[in-house]
Amino acid sequence: MGKVRPVFIKKVSKELVEKYPDVFSVDFEENKKLLQKYTVIQSKLVRNRVAGYLTHLMKNWKEKIE
Repeated sequence: MGKVRPVFIKKVSKELVEKYPDVFSVDFEENKKLLQKYTVIQSKLVRNRVAGYLTHLMKNWKEKIE
């Protein structure tokens, strides 16, 4: 079974992917840096969770395209 993520993590991540589809990638470290540019998230834990879910979404999205 996978990890259970809070609804707000999923909501923020999906909104960011819809707004900026070409910005984020499948690299977690790069997504963390990009989040600082496009959002204001004060908590390190929340930023990492959003970046992780963004990475997950981008990996799934790339697999569907190929």
